[in-house]
Amino acid sequence: MNRKRRRIVVKVGTSTLTNELGKRNLHRIEELAMTLADIQNMGNEVVLVSSGAIAVGANKMRLSEPPREMRMKQAAAAVGQCENMFLYDKFFGYYSKTVAQILLNAEDIQQEEKKENLSNTFEALLEHGIIPIVNENDSVSYTEIESEERLFGDNDKLSAVVAVLCRADMLVILSDIDGFYDKDPRFYRDAKLISRVDTIDESIYALAGGAGSRRGTGGMKTKLEAAELAVSQGISTLVMNGSDPSRLYDIFKGKKVGTLFAAKR
Repeated sequence: MNRKRRRIVVKVGTSTLTNELGKRNLHRIEELAMTLADIQNMGNEVVLVSSGAIAVGANKMRLSEPPREMRMKQAAAAVGQCENMFLYDKFFGYYSKTVAQILLNAEDIQQEEKKENLSNTFEALLEHGIIPIVNENDSVSYTEIESEERLFGDNDKLSAVVAVLCRADMLVILSDIDGFYDKDPRFYRDAKLISRVDTIDESIYALAGGAGSRRGTGGMKTKLEAAELAVSQGISTLVMNGSDPSRLYDIFKGKKVGTLFAAKR
């Protein structure tokens, strides 16, 4: 990416927002807010797709273990949404940025009228320099928590849908590994990072493992599905490690980082 004005959608998952104890990683959240605020100051438009509501809510409710019942998961999501937005509003506010919350269900992007309204809302917010923060509406919809009909997959695919709705130039998915490997780097020391993928086909899917971090629900398969949707609409997708949000600057410096899934033009 060069320095001309870009519209970028950044997705951050539960494993990036929390630490190994399941508590909020405040340092990383603040660094993410600072970096995205600075990227916007460079003349770009930014949309953040954020996970973590259930994990954060469960911690806020002082639950002794992750909730298992649907009603408790949805309760935790309701608490977590408030906590997440409080932190985002606080940290982005440090850098003079205004944020807005958008909660989505699968139905919201399956009906044309709702899709158009959503697209218009994003445009209005971005026109006024506001950073939309998007999450699934877990406290209302059960399908995104544990149904086999899951559409979003820890917000990986949701981020691609949002990128399409926003007509973004690029989608960046922050993960807990450096990108897409030829084999699972957690189990194989000789795993090699694939820096660029031009075609997402069955051979690429065959390289994807199962579930990802134990704190999140999105594995590499959902990231591939997200990338496939985005690139089919002309939106390049980058999967990179989110442990150091400042590495987002490398994208604008033209440096190689993570795995780039090249858009189909």
